[in-house]
Order: sequence, then structure tokens, then C-alpha cells
Amino acid sequence: MRAAVVTSFDRPPRCADVPEPEPGEHQEVVDVLAAGLHRRVRSQADGSHYTSTGVLPLIPGIDGVGRRDDGSLVYFLLPPGATQGSMAERVAIDMRRAVTLPDDADPLRVAAAMNPAMSSWVALRRRVAFRQRQGVLVFGATGSAGQLAIQVAKELGAGTVTAVGRGAARLEGLRDVGADVVVPLDGDPGEAAQAVGRAAAEVDVALDYLWGQPTQDAMAAVVAHRSDPARRIDWVQIGSVAGPDITLPAAGLRRVNLRVLGSGQGSVSPDAMEAELGDLARWIDAGAFTVGVQAVGLADVERVWTESVPSGMRVVVTPTR
Repeated sequence: MRAAVVTSFDRPPRCADVPEPEPGEHQEVVDVLAAGLHRRVRSQADGSHYTSTGVLPLIPGIDGVGRRDDGSLVYFLLPPGATQGSMAERVAIDMRRAVTLPDDADPLRVAAAMNPAMSSWVALRRRVAFRQRQGVLVFGATGSAGQLAIQVAKELGAGTVTAVGRGAARLEGLRDVGADVVVPLDGDPGEAAQAVGRAAAEVDVALDYLWGQPTQDAMAAVVAHRSDPARRIDWVQIGSVAGPDITLPAAGLRRVNLRVLGSGQGSVSPDAMEAELGDLARWIDAGAFTVGVQAVGLADVERVWTESVPSGMRVVVTPTR
């Protein structure tokens, strides 16, 4: 069969012939209809993700939509560290990490949206005690995961959503998907941080896709502007596109009720993650969330791997094309 294959962490994968997958215990082989090229998949393919085992060659891809032998559709997740990924014509999946989809489900939409939407969905459903009408800050809102986080927060009952990111025009467009307040990070970093502090002073949950210096500055500003120090704010670290580290002064944790926590593989149990798959898949299939899709075949994987993707767009590999 054909698959995208990574043979070096410093080069994009190439389409190549590989052996057919051999199913293990609790597994069955499915035909892959769609597999998302997520940021998480890119870090898998360059060896930088914290779950990387360093084993090569590997087939990238962490999830997808497949067709079983009986014709039914399933969305599936692959385990952390898997080297036989979903960017192949067929893959062996564990049915305990899969959910059945309606026969008329759109494989492209589900494959494009599940991974980026899951980051905020699981954070709000499993990592914090999120309640209706609470305020949410989406820090790094112009990426596809951030745009879906706005929609997820609204669908789960957020009272207000404050969207922060770069590019004033793109930010304004986020009002169409549910953002109530938008704050650009462009320009002077200190001034931008203070603007975030004023706009997000009373939020209850921050979903952070940036981390690094922007988070360090913004977190300090939000803490300083908070009117009731005893009212808790949960700052959930999800992505780190702006840097892997921050410096957090001890006084920052003492002067307000600030809780910093992460959400991702390891911080959420596999059982909890899998329990959310069915609900989220149904919401996505029903059209609750907007996400753009760029479908490509396996032959085009090497080319698209290094191309820039427009904001809000997800590349989906369709191995059967």
C-alpha cells in the first residue's frame, strides 16, 4: 500500500510503498478516508513532540476517518508514540479508541476539525469546572485551533469570549464565529499586554495556544487588572507556538487566585479523552463548527508539508484519492 513516510526528522515525508498493516489485539484494519495534517502531526514528523520515541521510519498521522469492512465509518485516535500513523491507505486501529459515525458523515469535515476542536473541548469539559455564562479568553485565536476554541466555548455556554492574536483584520473576522471582544498582539508588546489585561481582567478561563513571552506579559497584566483577586482564573496551557517557557513570579500566584494547568496527552486520561470523542464528533458532523478544508492526496504530501496554510484552514490527506 501507499503511505506518507518520514525517513529523516529534518525532511518532510514522501509518498512511498510500505507493507500492509498487521492488526494486533483489539485492532482491525480500516481504509483511511481522511487524515488531518495538524500542528501535532508536524511535530510528530520532525521529532519535536514530547511523545516522540525517535524511531524512524514512521508514518505520520494521529487520527482520521476510516471505513470498516462492513462499510461503516469510524473516527479513530492512534496511541501516543505510534509509528504506523493514519497517513496511509490503510491503518490498524484500536476500536476502543474509535467512535462510529453516521453513514452520511463528511469524512473531510470530521478529520479536519476533531483534533483542533478537541484541544479546547477537552480543556473545558475535563480540565476545569467550566460553567454556563463564564468568560473565556482564547490566547492565540487566529490559528485554526484558536478559531475552533471560540466556537467550542460558545457552544458550551460561555457568556463572553475574548479573542487575542495577531493580525487586526483576521481578528475582526473572528466576530463572525463568536468572539465578543478582539485584542491584537501587534505593535509594542508592553502595550499589547496591557490591552489584553484590560479586556480579559474578569475572565474565568484562559485557553492558551501561545505560551512564551506573550503569555508571560499578558498573564501579569490580567492579574494586575483583576478586580476581585479571590475569584479564580484557570489558565490552561494547550499550545506553545510562541515559546516553550515562561517566568512566573511567586507573588503572581499569591496575589490572586490563579491556577495554571495544562491540557493534552498525559494530563487527560485516555479513558476521559475517548469518552469525549462521540459527543464532539456529533457536534462537528452536525455543522456546529466552521473550519476550512484543503484536501490533498498522498502524492502531494511532500509538497503541501512546507506550504503555508491560510488562517482557519486545515489540510486533510485523502489516501484513497
